[in-house]
Amino acid sequence: MTIYLDNNATTMIASEVREAMMPFLRQEYFNPSSMYESAKPVRNAVETARQQIAQHLGAQPSELLFTSCATESINAAIFGAVRANPRRKHIITTAVEHPAVLEVCKEIQREGFDVSFIGVDRQGNINLGEFVRELRNDTLLVAVMHANNETGVIFPIDRLARIVKETNPEILFFCDATQTVTKLPIKMNGNFRHVDMLAFSGHKFHAPKGVGGLIIRRGTPCRTFMIGGHQESGRRGGTENVPYIVAMAKAIELAAETHNEDTRRIERLRNKLEMSIIQSIPNVEINGAGAERMPNTLNVAVHYIEGEGILYQLADTHLAGTPGICASSGSACTSGSLEPSHVLTAMDVPFTAKHGSVRFSLSRYTTKEEIDAVIERFPQIVAQLRRLSPYWNQETNQPRGTTLT
Repeated sequence: MTIYLDNNATTMIASEVREAMMPFLRQEYFNPSSMYESAKPVRNAVETARQQIAQHLGAQPSELLFTSCATESINAAIFGAVRANPRRKHIITTAVEHPAVLEVCKEIQREGFDVSFIGVDRQGNINLGEFVRELRNDTLLVAVMHANNETGVIFPIDRLARIVKETNPEILFFCDATQTVTKLPIKMNGNFRHVDMLAFSGHKFHAPKGVGGLIIRRGTPCRTFMIGGHQESGRRGGTENVPYIVAMAKAIELAAETHNEDTRRIERLRNKLEMSIIQSIPNVEINGAGAERMPNTLNVAVHYIEGEGILYQLADTHLAGTPGICASSGSACTSGSLEPSHVLTAMDVPFTAKHGSVRFSLSRYTTKEEIDAVIERFPQIVAQLRRLSPYWNQETNQPRGTTLT
């Protein structure tokens, strides 16, 4: 038995989603670009999915490109904008973006562009004053995530994008909404009306891995990134992944049907876990607690022990009847690194806790019984690891002559 609380890394495919994609893995396997009659239902399925997803996000169907994942969407958006606007040489992003954005920006920086990495405060909120000061006449693009994948802290995209457009309408605004599509309100014709490009990925909301999307608002200068055939109206070469595209549309449909109920239930479970941890474990804090956060995300900073040790103990199933608990120390894309999280570093999390932070991320399939099991086991694991720590006084259950700074 496994308790899965790493849904910001990926999610389980919903059974309804799996059923929706199966016909296109079996009898409807034709290439949607083929001209014969048998391929028409496949092409129609792609376009129906495009209409459903675009409508959910308040965009026009023609503005939606299907990609393989959010990383491809991000590369296509940023590199495409750079190629289409060669005279502008300045990009603004934040210090806490996902590596898919940060590494692209660093690559562009190596090519001679000036990149501003905006900082955040102790709770993970963007430094608004710094953001405004960095806007320049030669700024090409602003790239800011909707919510942080490690802490769940939400950025005020509507406000940031409005500031950008009021400063200079020619500056492009790109948003990585990988963690928020289906979870937070996103309408390109509403609260995101000043956003030019938006990226997302199906496997974050119970569709399979291997399909994503990129919205490019009509009129946005953005060169084609993946060159090949004439698929996606010539904007992204490569045969469409029809079963997964259909699956992503079904996943968005399911999320829309149960959004409010799921959100309230998930947030109650997250808050229950958070309060229990605070009350039962000394010297812990919640990263991002003072900011607006995703309802499903909890990032716990445990002082004086290593997060890797906690994760190993959580996942251990050697004890009879003990379920493994899947959590994370941060982004799944950087979990192999021994370096502390760049997000927590930017937030100035104390050294004593930066290596001991654990992220729990819930989904619609998370149950009360699973959260209760974590509430019981997590404090036991922390206590066990602190008994082995030279920095922890067992008699007082407090740090041994050290401070939290």
